Amino acid sequence: MLYFEDFTPGRRFDYAPVQMQAADMVAFAGEFDPQPMHLDEEAGRRSILGGLSASGWHTSAIGMRMMIDAFLGHSSSQGSPGIDFMDWKKPVLAGDVLSGFSLVLEARPSRTKPQIGFVKFRNAISNQSGEPVAVSECSIMFRRREGERS
Repeated sequence: MLYFEDFTPGRRFDYAPVQMQAADMVAFAGEFDPQPMHLDEEAGRRSILGGLSASGWHTSAIGMRMMIDAFLGHSSSQGSPGIDFMDWKKPVLAGDVLSGFSLVLEARPSRTKPQIGFVKFRNAISNQSGEPVAVSECSIMFRRREGERS
């Protein structure tokens, strides 16, 4: 179990690779972002994206899953107060293999809730060519070890 004290600035959590499947991209888009370039290969080719492309929201959801698998799923996470920014840098196409990491930028104890601390992360996802496809920064609240005893 990872607690606030384990998230020291500079610590990096690497993500396991995920291959983007066309059927999953279309299913996600059909429910949450039904734009033509996310639903149809030909429409994607006609767009500036160059082919069937994942919704940026799908890429972000995949990134969230990667974070869960890399560290959040075995941490004392208490949720997030929000995302500072999210940039979608390059289209994610069917067949792309995504990987990435979360890097701890800073960590500070809460001023009002002594049992938790805030950790700021920079999250980066790249495709199989090492090209960045998504970058974000966010803070996550974690329980402090001593907070478990209070």
